[in-house]
Amino acid sequence: MIEPPYFAVIFSSHRTDADAAGYAATAVQMEALARRQPGFLGVESVRGADGFGITVSYWRDEASIRRWKMQVDHQLAQQQGRQVWYERYEVKVAKVARGYGFKKDAG
Repeated sequence: MIEPPYFAVIFSSHRTDADAAGYAATAVQMEALARRQPGFLGVESVRGADGFGITVSYWRDEASIRRWKMQVDHQLAQQQGRQVWYERYEVKVAKVARGYGFKKDAG
């Protein structure tokens, strides 16, 4: 678990039917690129059969988020997303002040 405080970028989207055009490959590339960015802490992502998905990326601070938003390859992917892959999306940035979890023992 990441020790708070940190920031979460919550990207909720609804995909178009244009499943081709390199979406999967670009998603893999963007995650690999994000992992190399200063301040990146992790990512979780889910997508339903109806095309709705949520990706949450975690960052040490808001400056790291701004640098990621302005990263050239990420900007190109964003443009492609608006033109081809997404019907709509919404981005929320939140500061995580507290976190906790549960994990059942294997035994």
